[in-house]
Amino acid sequence: MAQATAPATGSPMAPPGALSAEPGVDNGDKSLVILQSLLCLLREKNLLTRADIEELSEKVATRAANCARDPMPCRAGDAVAAASEMSAINAYIGQRYGGKHRRG
Repeated sequence: MAQATAPATGSPMAPPGALSAEPGVDNGDKSLVILQSLLCLLREKNLLTRADIEELSEKVATRAANCARDPMPCRAGDAVAAASEMSAINAYIGQRYGGKHRRG
């Protein structure tokens, strides 16, 4: 099977959905920007509620607290960093878009 190439350069293209490697740019950072933007967009369009985002934040924090027993393995440091980032996203979206807090 022939490999797809970029039209103008003739260089190999990344498969659809793959993040291409760029010198000095961390793919994790690119993914984070995309996911932050997606959460904001979904909240803006009222497809996610403030309560949904609070629930997601709690789930990420729970995973970080129970990394050893998590059925989807992850490194403890990464999980803690993700929980911290999700908490910041939760605070920002809550302040920016408002909405009702979740019950509980």
